[in-house]
Amino acid sequence: MNWMASVPICSGEYAVSYIAPGRIIRRIAARLFCHIQKHLAVPIFLATFACFPARCQDAGNFAIRQIAEGPSSRPSRNVCLLSGSELCSGPISAEPQSSQSRSSDGAFKSAFRRFGRDQEEIYSAPFHRSNLKWDVLFLAGTGVLIATDRQASRALPSDHLDLSRNISSVGLYGTSAAAGVLWLSGLATHNEHTRETGALSAEAFANAVPVYVGLQLITGRERPIEGTGNGRFWRNNALNSSFPSGHALFAWPMASVIAHEYPRPWVKWLVYGTATAVSVTRFTGREHFPSDVVVGSVFGYLIGRHIFQAHCKQGLSQSCHSRR
Repeated sequence: MNWMASVPICSGEYAVSYIAPGRIIRRIAARLFCHIQKHLAVPIFLATFACFPARCQDAGNFAIRQIAEGPSSRPSRNVCLLSGSELCSGPISAEPQSSQSRSSDGAFKSAFRRFGRDQEEIYSAPFHRSNLKWDVLFLAGTGVLIATDRQASRALPSDHLDLSRNISSVGLYGTSAAAGVLWLSGLATHNEHTRETGALSAEAFANAVPVYVGLQLITGRERPIEGTGNGRFWRNNALNSSFPSGHALFAWPMASVIAHEYPRPWVKWLVYGTATAVSVTRFTGREHFPSDVVVGSVFGYLIGRHIFQAHCKQGLSQSCHSRR
């Protein structure tokens, strides 16, 4: 009996896999891989590099040069990718290789702990006493939008759907590219402010991913062009469902961080205008209902604001204030 077969993963690519008991699971995994590869590649690339302790490796090379110059020169400074000392561990010792390894391990552990704290604070924020009134207003508004989603979607013309979808993708990838350029520029010019902007934008995106995955799998809402077009919930519990809009949920955190880092009117108009265009065109392209894009936009903005307020370094941006 032949238990091996070529299973298509994405267009033009195949993987050899067993086909008997886990066939359905593998198909779901393949669809998940395709969805991430198509929609999340650029932002995940940025988030990965934002957490990579490359500057700590440069510090290890600096230590080697200092040791070669003389036994008395023992560097004690840290070089960190993000502001502060959260992503680097301890001073550079006279043993460059072992120190570099320990520094990398400590940096990744610190990054994961920081990510875990951010997730805990994001999920607990709606239950703070001061936020309860806003929770009620948000839930009421979302309920009204869901009740009118079907009528709003069917009132849209069917022309220029591809144009709307292309605009939303360009807006998302353009915002991701802007964050990446800011990060790389900060590294190249040793500008701590631009480096922080790019890195925190990537962190904000990374913190939006679990929110997106959880809501997509739980709600399982049909898209406007699926099923009866009524946006029924719990019908398509996968990462390609309708609620919330992934494009909106990923564009708004990065836009929020950039706007808070550079609170100039033209910057806010540019980044918030781009994020708004992403959200609106997901609706006009009949990819999502109004409630999908509003919920994604609001969640995205709040996640970006939280990441900025939690990790910005005072003195770099005039919007950064102590949390105490």
